This record gives sequence, structure tokens and C-alpha cells, in this order.
Amino acid sequence: MNHNLCITSVISLLAGLMIVTPVQADTKETQGVLRKTLIDDASTFISLRYRYEMVDQDGLPNNAKASTLRTKLGYKTGTLNDFRASLEIENVSYAANDNFNNTLNGKGATHPTIADPDSTEINHAFVTYSGFSNTIVSAGRQPHNLDNQRFIGTVGWRQNDQSYDSIAISNTSLPHLKWIYSYVDNVNRIFSDDHPNGDLDVNAHIINAAYTGLPVGTLTAYSYWLDIEDQDLVALSSKTIGLRLSGKRQIQDKGTIIYTAEYAVQHDHGDNPVDYAADYYFLEAGAKAKGLTVKLGYETLGSDNAGSVAFQTPLATGHAFNGWADRFLTTPATGLTDISTSLLYKFSNAKIEYLDGAVIGLVYHDFSADSGGADYGTELDAIVKKTFFKRYKAVIKYADYSADSYATDSQKLWLQLGAKF
Repeated sequence: MNHNLCITSVISLLAGLMIVTPVQADTKETQGVLRKTLIDDASTFISLRYRYEMVDQDGLPNNAKASTLRTKLGYKTGTLNDFRASLEIENVSYAANDNFNNTLNGKGATHPTIADPDSTEINHAFVTYSGFSNTIVSAGRQPHNLDNQRFIGTVGWRQNDQSYDSIAISNTSLPHLKWIYSYVDNVNRIFSDDHPNGDLDVNAHIINAAYTGLPVGTLTAYSYWLDIEDQDLVALSSKTIGLRLSGKRQIQDKGTIIYTAEYAVQHDHGDNPVDYAADYYFLEAGAKAKGLTVKLGYETLGSDNAGSVAFQTPLATGHAFNGWADRFLTTPATGLTDISTSLLYKFSNAKIEYLDGAVIGLVYHDFSADSGGADYGTELDAIVKKTFFKRYKAVIKYADYSADSYATDSQKLWLQLGAKF
């Protein structure tokens, strides 16, 4: 049976159970309960996000310029017999011509990539069941954002979200411990259903357990087994096992120390033709005081087989890591080491009223190969963002990647305005 058809059948069955199960013999009573579940206790939202994105990339004759609008419509029922259903529809449309490579329009040789194809899709369609003690079961097309999304995420920066056709169980029976298991049979990627790799046919097992009972922070253990059935991407099949510790410590009234340490090892899995083992390291330390956050970071995605294969994170929210210019969404075969410094300042009690709550930030990256020592260049990123009247958010963002022995120079600019009702 087609995996997607299997998931759809589960959704239909659970939704049918939730809606048609009689609550009272009296028809009017039943109709009243259904009305309360489907209308009175239901919630809806509409989200709009307009973005202008410009990319100047060496080696291509034209700049990329994208003017896109993302619209989300969401609906969530009330709870009936411990079932609840969620639906979200997402549309990406263009406010101007597609003067960029959207991965589908054949402009890859002339324009840089802005991976926001115009599309209309069902972003979420899933049912949750909460009838078991301290346990939630969900089935259908749903989001998965784990930890900092370094391995599993929804790629929320792009206009079309990544979602997972999956059955998931989360449990909080033990004190301070929350564990999640999810079986995924299809990943709906950001490239839309029209792209050959827009749907990733997988057999994936996702396990993540976070323990918050330690005085030093949250200790998370995870295991991600990804078996990709699409032949052109089978080399990304892998099994990753890791451990992460993240915490913070208040220093009297002077501020807060923040820290993270993480290690993982990745092996080939499934039909991956390459036998390899690669390590992942992440260390971060910083401090927060009077609105200012300073962080130093060290991240390595290791390489194996004499620099011929590297640690990969194909389901990550990749834009959040290794520079906003997105030059390292796929790890080079020789691996990647990223040494970063970031400064972030949030205004409060500012003399100018509209500065209150505004955030400005700078991030600097120094990239090099894990194997062979090649210099991969540097990047400077900058951001200004502000939320207005709780519903509106404006973002100005810039990335400047200076290449060395990898890729080419690239500059990106984003102007964005969002609203949610």
C-alpha cells in the first residue's frame, strides 16, 4: 500500500470516529455537542507573510529578486472523545515576475536560487488523541520541530514549510522526562509537490527524550534513523545517535550565563552505497545582561573516508545554521567547521517608543574544512526585527558570504512583513 494512502486512511478513520460517535441518543443533543466541538470550541487563524528577497551571487549573470506572499489558513476543532483535528492550508504566490531560480522554472543557469516556488498545499492535516494517561498520539501530516531543529525541523524561514506524514507518540509519565517517538513515511519538503524531490519517500524512525531534572540544564538523547527510498537521494540515508546538554545559570543580579554542548555520530543506513562514520560536535557559551546577548560557538560536521563523505542533516531547518547565505545547506564532502560569534541586543524602556522591543543582531562565521584544512571563507550576517501591536512583525535581514576555496561570494537581503489574526 502507498505510505501516503496509509496515512490518509488513518486520518480519515480517526476523524470519522471523532465526528460520528454518538454522545447522546437524542439527535438534538448530539448535534449540540458536535456544534460545540466543530464551531464553538474550534479555533481559526490566518497568517500573512510578505517578503522581498534579493540575491547577488558571483558566477551568475543576473541577480535574483523575489517578491512573494505566503498565506496560511488554519483550523483546529475542539476536543470530542479525546480526539482533536487540525488543518492548515498554505499558499505561496508572487507579487511580481519570478526573476529568480525557484527550483522549478528552469532559471538555474541564469539566476541564483530562492527556493520559494508558487504553490497551494495542505500544510497540516492531522488528528490527536489524548485519552491515554500523560500521552498524546497524533497521526497525519504534521510539524516536527525537535530541540534547536539542527536535525529535525519545519524550515520555517522559507515560505513553504516542511511537514511530515507521520504517526507520533509523546509521553510525560516519568518526572522531568518527555520522550517522543515518530514514524515518518513521507517528508513534504519546501520545494512543493511539483518538484521531483518535493516529496521525500522515507522510512524514518525519530526518537527524542529530554530530561529537565538536572541542576545544570536539559539533557537530551536522540536517535534518528533515516532510510530514503528515492534513488537519487539514497546517499543521504543515515542513522544518527547523539546527546545534548543545554542550560543557563543566573549570576546574582548581573545577568545569565548560557551554554550548550552536543555530540552525535552518524553512520550509513538503509541502501546508502557508502560505508562511513562521521562525528558532530557543537559547543556554545554566552552571557545575557541588560538586553545584550553575546555568544561564541564552535560546530563541526565531520568527514570520513579520506574526505569523501560528510555528516549530513537533510531534515534540518538548515537556514538557522552555518550562515544565512545558505552556502552550506549540504555539508561539503570534506566536512565543515564553523566558528561563530554573535551579538544580539533587545531595546527596552527606550526613549523612542517604537524602539521598545526591537532587536538588532550581528553574527560572524569563519568556515573551514574538517578534513584537509581548506579555508571555506567567512560570513557576516545582520538583522533588525520588531513586533508591532502583537500581530505584526517586520524584519530586515542581510547576509554577506565571502568565499575562499569553496563556493562563490554571495550577498542576500530580505525585507519582510508578517501578520497573524
